[in-house]
Amino acid sequence: MALKIRLTRLGDKKAPFYRVVVADSRSPRDGKFVEVLGTYNPLTNPAEVKIDNEKAAKWLANGAQPTETAKELLVKSGVIERK
Repeated sequence: MALKIRLTRLGDKKAPFYRVVVADSRSPRDGKFVEVLGTYNPLTNPAEVKIDNEKAAKWLANGAQPTETAKELLVKSGVIERK
């Protein structure tokens, strides 16, 4: 089972709101997930990112791979060092 850290979409049409979750790479975008790590609201200015850094670091240490967008959010919240 390959785990990914990725976003699931919530919110209304034209008003997206995202959860940052750990999920099996084979499950659908808004399908089953293992654990919620935080939220991302792109509509606020600046965009609001709330991530539980301890949980995220634990999942990264256990081999979960972040998607490109999730990786940017993890860098913003300070979980991953910018290279």
